[in-house]
Amino acid sequence: MDKAVRAAASAGATMKLLEAADVARIEHLLVECAKEADFIVNEREYGQGKYPDDKECFRVVGHDKDGKPIWRQAELGKLKHAVAFACVQREVRRLFPDNVSIEPRYGTSPTSGGPTMTNIWKGSKKPDIVLHATGQPLQIQCVFDLKFPCTLKSKGDPLSNDGTREQMSRYAELRGKCKPAIITPQFGVLRE
Repeated sequence: MDKAVRAAASAGATMKLLEAADVARIEHLLVECAKEADFIVNEREYGQGKYPDDKECFRVVGHDKDGKPIWRQAELGKLKHAVAFACVQREVRRLFPDNVSIEPRYGTSPTSGGPTMTNIWKGSKKPDIVLHATGQPLQIQCVFDLKFPCTLKSKGDPLSNDGTREQMSRYAELRGKCKPAIITPQFGVLRE
């Protein structure tokens, strides 16, 4: 095989999106990671078989730099995200190291209007998990955000939160091949 043919074959391989079966496998693993994180943190924080009630979810555990209250549900969410990200690293990135990014930060390209990688926080988008073409994080295939609902209402309907809907709308601007989704321990993969 001459150099040009090898280069073309290599370029084609690097631009490869995941097959539907691989996306389904990754979605299954993401749900398992969310369930594992929810279970581990609840067991560690509350004891065997226990979880926070609504009162505990809204317990103020501190204040942010602007003096706004930080609720226990936000603190638990951070703890659960850390456990889930470790699981995603171990279970998903091990299998698909060049097609999965954890918490990439995207801005908008001034020339194309499409996504671009950025370190700028203001106005950027930082989904939890992004599936993309092999080695090409700007060729977005699917966007996922992990959600760990705390209250009974949010566990029953995790998409009812206006903030979640607005977030999914913003992630749709990344122009992925599939609709953005949230992953919850209770419902698995949810898309609007």
